[in-house]
Amino acid sequence: MGEPQSALLLRKQLAELNKNPVEGFSAGLIDDNDIYRWEVFIIGPPDTLYEGGFFKAHLIFPREYPLRPPKMKFITDIWHPNIEKNGDVCISILHEPGDDKWGYEKASERWLPVHTVETILISVISMLADPNDESPANVDAAKEWREDYTNFKKKVARCVRRSQED
Repeated sequence: MGEPQSALLLRKQLAELNKNPVEGFSAGLIDDNDIYRWEVFIIGPPDTLYEGGFFKAHLIFPREYPLRPPKMKFITDIWHPNIEKNGDVCISILHEPGDDKWGYEKASERWLPVHTVETILISVISMLADPNDESPANVDAAKEWREDYTNFKKKVARCVRRSQED
């Protein structure tokens, strides 16, 4: 038995990202023997509150990839409406495929098998720049972002500073 399709796909993406790095993040494996567990570093996008930050996250892929999405979790502290306080990333494209039973998201916004590490991270970077406060994962951050932007900025600045020290 050779490797499962999912492992081959992920290996191919890893090789591609090593050969042609994409601006804004770097990606590799947590442990070279496990293709399903990735460690990524996202650079806070320029002209956003997260600029200058260096945020570490893990992407854990299921064996059923690409039919099912990975889970993504920030290891570095980050204050953002769409990231849970424990670091879990809540973004449409990482939601299981199909129609949303709550009717918030169209199937086209959710997970599709064409998504790769690169498209996931590009979406997360754009989410950093432009939070979606309609379905917040961190209700406190969303409320602050809407109602007390000054304080929101302070908290993000603190995360950025801490991320530079780690």
